[in-house]
Amino acid sequence: MPQPGFFDLDERYAKLNERDPLVKLNQIIDWEAFREPLSVLRNKPRKSQTGRKPYDVVLMFKILVLQHLYSVSDDDIEYQIRDRHSFGRFLGHDLEDKIPDAKTIWLFREQLTRHELHKTLFERFDQQLVSQGCRAQKGQIIDASFVDVPRQRNSRKENAQIKVGEIPERFEANPLRLRAGQAVKAQKDTEARWARKNQKTHFGYKNHISVDNKPKMIRAYEVTSAEVHGLGLR
Repeated sequence: MPQPGFFDLDERYAKLNERDPLVKLNQIIDWEAFREPLSVLRNKPRKSQTGRKPYDVVLMFKILVLQHLYSVSDDDIEYQIRDRHSFGRFLGHDLEDKIPDAKTIWLFREQLTRHELHKTLFERFDQQLVSQGCRAQKGQIIDASFVDVPRQRNSRKENAQIKVGEIPERFEANPLRLRAGQAVKAQKDTEARWARKNQKTHFGYKNHISVDNKPKMIRAYEVTSAEVHGLGLR
């Protein structure tokens, strides 16, 4: 079987570029402008220099942008980054590079939520789009997708406490058991909520996103617990 030549591959990539909106997105967005607000996520000093270093914050933010542009779950975006050449190229990944797994992506989103960075980041994203002449065209798509997290095994009393913003006593760290890694609170998500849609039950959060109908660019984005609906995004 003949091997493809350099110009064969060059022509193939040129054809892909004509239809790949992610190429244009990388050209018009200054991703480094997001590094400063994202740096707060890495302010905590590392206890040890051994082990794997955390993924670059700008890379992780670009993964979230990909995830919401294509409406895929954490597990699916991990697979798609491995499988789709266009996704890997958008992120600057080579085939041998390590890919953040679904858990890492979920934890990064949790960090953004705790630091209330979503609005700031996507406002900057929107401002860059507008400055490059990318404006809303032919209406907008308002979408809300569930992000399921591991379901909690709590008592009814504990769930009632969580619902009103209280932390059940059982969740508080027990200093005598910390060395064994058995602190209950560290394993509990007290901000996730239950919701039901189309006869299916969800536990976790909901991504609310406003996307331009034609160019499929994000205009607004907000994360809430799963039971929230009807946000007035524009």
